[in-house]
Amino acid sequence: LIHRNCPPLMLMLHCMCSLLFCGGRCLTTSPFPLSFRRLDPSERPLQILYDYLAAMGYADPVRVQHEAANSDLSCLIRFYKHPVNADQQERTLLKGVFSVRKGKTQLHKWAERQVILCGTCLIVASVKDSLTGKMHILPLVGGKVEEVKRRQHCLMFSSAGSQAQTYFVNFDTLADFQRWHRQASKVVSQTVSMVDLSCYSLEAVPEYLFYSQDITHLNLRHNFMSLQGPGGLLNLPRFSQLKSLNLSHNRLGVFPECVCEILTLTELNLSCNNLHTVPVQIGNLQSLQTLSLDGNHLSSLPEELGGLSQLNCLGLSFNNFSHIPAVLERLSAVDKLAMAGNRVESLELCTLARMSHLKNIDLRLNGLRWVKSESLEAVSQVTQLDLRDNCLDSLDLSSICNLETLQCQRNQLGTLTLSGFTLRMLHASSNRESNRASALNIYPVPNQLTHMELSQNLLEYLPDWVCDCRKIEMLDVTHNLLSELPSRCFLSLRKLLAGNNRLQRVPDLLDHVPLEALDLQHNKLTELPESLFYKALNLKYLNVSANTLESIPPSSQSEESLSTLQELYLTGNSLNENCGALLVGHQNLRVLHIAYNQLLSFPASKLSKLELLEELNLSGNKLKTIPSTVSSCKRLHTLIAHSNHINVFPEILSLPEIKLVDLSCNELTEIQLPDSLPATLQELDLTGNSSLMLEHKTLNLFSHITTLKLDQKSTTTAGDSLSASTPWNHGYSEMSGQRNKLCVSVLTVDRFGDGVEACYGIFDGDRNEEVPRLLQCTMGDVLCEELQHSSIDSVYMCNTFLTSHRKLGMAGQKLGASALLCYIHHEPSDPGGHLSLTVANVGTCQAVLCRDGRPVALSKVYSLENCTEEMERVKVSKAIITEDNKVSGVTCCSRLLGCSYLSPWVLPKPWVHTEPLCSQDEFLILGNRALFERVSYQEAVCTVQAVRDPRAAAKKLCSLAQSYGCKDNIGAVVVSLHIGEDSCTCEPPVSTAEPRGPPPAPVPVSVTPGPADPATLSSSSGGVSEFNSETSASEVGSEAGSTASDEHQSSGPTSRPERRCSLHPATTLCGIMVPGSGGAGTHPGLFQRQPSCATFSSNQSDNGLDSDDEAPLEGVISNGSKLEVEVDIHCCAFQLREITDLKKSPSTSSLFGKKLSNGSVVAPEDSHNLIEVALEAPKKKSGYFTAPAQQDPEDQLIVPPSLEQEVREQLRGQSPLVSGPSAPSTAPILKDPVWDHPHPPAFASSLVPGPGPAPILQQEVYDTAL
Repeated sequence: LIHRNCPPLMLMLHCMCSLLFCGGRCLTTSPFPLSFRRLDPSERPLQILYDYLAAMGYADPVRVQHEAANSDLSCLIRFYKHPVNADQQERTLLKGVFSVRKGKTQLHKWAERQVILCGTCLIVASVKDSLTGKMHILPLVGGKVEEVKRRQHCLMFSSAGSQAQTYFVNFDTLADFQRWHRQASKVVSQTVSMVDLSCYSLEAVPEYLFYSQDITHLNLRHNFMSLQGPGGLLNLPRFSQLKSLNLSHNRLGVFPECVCEILTLTELNLSCNNLHTVPVQIGNLQSLQTLSLDGNHLSSLPEELGGLSQLNCLGLSFNNFSHIPAVLERLSAVDKLAMAGNRVESLELCTLARMSHLKNIDLRLNGLRWVKSESLEAVSQVTQLDLRDNCLDSLDLSSICNLETLQCQRNQLGTLTLSGFTLRMLHASSNRESNRASALNIYPVPNQLTHMELSQNLLEYLPDWVCDCRKIEMLDVTHNLLSELPSRCFLSLRKLLAGNNRLQRVPDLLDHVPLEALDLQHNKLTELPESLFYKALNLKYLNVSANTLESIPPSSQSEESLSTLQELYLTGNSLNENCGALLVGHQNLRVLHIAYNQLLSFPASKLSKLELLEELNLSGNKLKTIPSTVSSCKRLHTLIAHSNHINVFPEILSLPEIKLVDLSCNELTEIQLPDSLPATLQELDLTGNSSLMLEHKTLNLFSHITTLKLDQKSTTTAGDSLSASTPWNHGYSEMSGQRNKLCVSVLTVDRFGDGVEACYGIFDGDRNEEVPRLLQCTMGDVLCEELQHSSIDSVYMCNTFLTSHRKLGMAGQKLGASALLCYIHHEPSDPGGHLSLTVANVGTCQAVLCRDGRPVALSKVYSLENCTEEMERVKVSKAIITEDNKVSGVTCCSRLLGCSYLSPWVLPKPWVHTEPLCSQDEFLILGNRALFERVSYQEAVCTVQAVRDPRAAAKKLCSLAQSYGCKDNIGAVVVSLHIGEDSCTCEPPVSTAEPRGPPPAPVPVSVTPGPADPATLSSSSGGVSEFNSETSASEVGSEAGSTASDEHQSSGPTSRPERRCSLHPATTLCGIMVPGSGGAGTHPGLFQRQPSCATFSSNQSDNGLDSDDEAPLEGVISNGSKLEVEVDIHCCAFQLREITDLKKSPSTSSLFGKKLSNGSVVAPEDSHNLIEVALEAPKKKSGYFTAPAQQDPEDQLIVPPSLEQEVREQLRGQSPLVSGPSAPSTAPILKDPVWDHPHPPAFASSLVPGPGPAPILQQEVYDTAL
């Protein structure tokens, strides 16, 4: 492990050795959770550390040594000199010398005595400061502990029962009093004598615990119990009344035979202890009823186990059994066979027939390939059978004649044959096979069947017997090949899920069907039955999205409607405004999604009658206004109407329960507001309304809104021209759905690094928002640092993920997130050649590339259900996979950033893939699990192709997922690619037809102040301590945005200069821009990337402005608690005098190390008083935000075309201006992908006199935040 070029390792080695040889004290190690174990004499700390890092994913030994010396690693694994600290001892027992009086009368006097509270008893010594005399034991379970009012810091302890005893204990301090009161209150509140010492890192139980002879339940789970010692396992038989003992997760290695001497045991748990055998002494436990041996290495059981006549529950899951143990035939009281996660490849039904007591069989995750029935003997006792996640290609269970429930999901079944006599529930989804259709044979007709799930198979028709099932209530046949549904199948159904099939019509319903939920999305329906709503009077949920409907049926045959419909999803059809009149009859409607249809208007009189409406989605239509009668919907809390032509702000801000309003991508010009806004309004999205002008009065009214998304009308700058040179632009959207918080964050950087590069990412925390926000803030920086150390894609991407995992610190111990990172770059071996896309991911976030109109999957889904090799890896490491396919019941992902306490089952090592880009690549889609669960790759590609703006496309993807039934957080990023031949970033060789995409929309940026120190937000490659819990929870939020550095039309010549790239630089003229070749120059190595938003605190800003300035800054929107502007941050291209000390970081907006977050809208904080964006501020190079100088108009020099040649000749005769780094080349005027007007040429005149014969072009480096 020693490397001579690694000084930090030597320092660590010195520290390790000093710990190892410090007076013979023990050395302990702690991976999370905070559990400690004593190192064996043969164990080597450095080797443990090396193995731990190698298991995480580090491959290079030198890098392992560097990582081992990093202080941030202490959040993952630590070494200590002392085995247990004082705080841990207090968690197991309390003791001290206090004044004690026995009894309630005054006959006894106060005396100083040793008092101990341990387990279920209060122990009082008879002699002061000594435990040698008689010990008075007071059982507390069921007793009382009360505060004595007349005496300070005094407690009265009383036992239960008629012979109750009482002790008064007077404590010296309030802290002792409160600690003892709290602990004793827990004990007396118990109904059974139970002691829970789990997760205490114990090697032995406290010796005082043996005084509690009434203990019946002892939990020692997640410790490091040893056999020897006063409190070791060998002494556990001293508990004479012990009934339940939990020793799981103790790394025992050997079955402790001493527990077989506790004859009173009825429950014993020895799961996850690396056991290989069970001793024959197990037969002594004749009272044993429950035995858990899951998660070990057992392959056989002793015959003596069969003598336990009272044993009724035996757990053998996740062991190494290759067959069902024969001893189970004698365990007549056991009714469930729990053998999930073993190695049983073949099941003989005759074996089950001999075990006539087994009713419930669990053989999931066994690699089962055959289920054989060699005899005609019926298996009559089995009622429940679980065969999920095996390798079965056919299954004949007709001999199990009393089967009630069968689960056989995620096999490769081509045929399934069952007995229908008693069948009640059938789960057989995800059994696709590419070369054969699935067939389902059940005989006789299952008249008791109530629930059948057949989704994601290859069914072309429903079996005839389905219509004869009289009690079936739920039928799921989604994602099949069905072309029709028989009308008789609706007779008893309450819930029918038939989406993603080939249905062209729905049969007419019979009278009075009990249907309550009907899902017919993604079919080929052109109409619905005329009688649907008045024959299915119980219908509450209807989803017919993604069909070709042109109308909907009426709600009733008369004016009076009996409809009970509450949720109606009509997104993605061809409905027009006439459908509004047909919706009036559904007066109980609460959710209405009618997005992406052909609505030109919505009848005002009809909308007013939907008084119970709570959520309305009208996005993607052709609406110019929303009727004022929307104010009649008093319960409306969500209005989504983006991507329309709305020019008048609807009258919705007077609604008492309104929470979310999304009117982005419309044509709003002004907002008419009431005098006050409802306190419930949490999110308002007005981005993409280029003509919207807001007054300060309006902004003040918006001050309480948690998330406010606005565009800022920008002007053309040199930075715009610089950013326009990138051959891509992006848009993103994030929606919280029905969750009360957003746990998805995105990273979007169009200019990353020195050349033409980009970085995009998406992070999904499932149910936590802290980890995604931390990754959003840090992962770009980490990637930038790793690129300095390696040019191999698999190395720098893998190390980026592993380092980000480490930087999560304490937050990453219990919490985790799926992560996806995309890096667009030139190959290091050919910097001027082709562009490549490197993708890395863990978890369930996914990336799809559209190439020539077809989707190309770039990521790998790391969930147990989707990845068989990961499932096998987790099984081999003896993790417990619960019935919902989650590791230890926590997560379905086998690879995540964070959740370090689940190591080595859940790892942070990513999947890495590099794809060369070409001119056929149109765009890239990034999405989280919720998006791609509802929207297929092909549909996502077709959706983006039909929308011209990346931001609008991302919003449409999220809206579609919601309309398809997603209730979770959704995130999507769309990156539009304009890659020319040979990956050249000049104008791509496309036809002269009108381009498909519109101008990119502005980037909305939210700036939220925070009380953190500037160092907390500064760019750094150090520890995660830079991101405290307060900062990580509030710095970064979410929104939909789109890059737009080249969006605005400009005055100037109407010619269209050639778009240039890094491969074909423009003609430069000593840093001065001339018509036809003007743009902001770039300095090699000067700036690595420009983030799309900024977060900084007003109390750290030092721009010389006061919060009481009369004139507000142009383009700055401040609402008193939060500020959001649209901004492109670029480095002004002047020449540097010194750049060696400037740190390159993708999370800085300046070259002075100032931290900026990338991504989204952030929640405001009350500490914000003033935030100043610098373009209008005086020039100052101090403070948290360094403000660029505002150039005086007189300093702007415009060279007319007629004088261009003369200027060139005059300047050509001058000597070079600056020594050192060469003058930066100026980027050309860029041709916008859609608009015809170029950016105006301008000269940045900053020539100043200096020493020497030649003038010197002074180099200034600033942030430009618009």
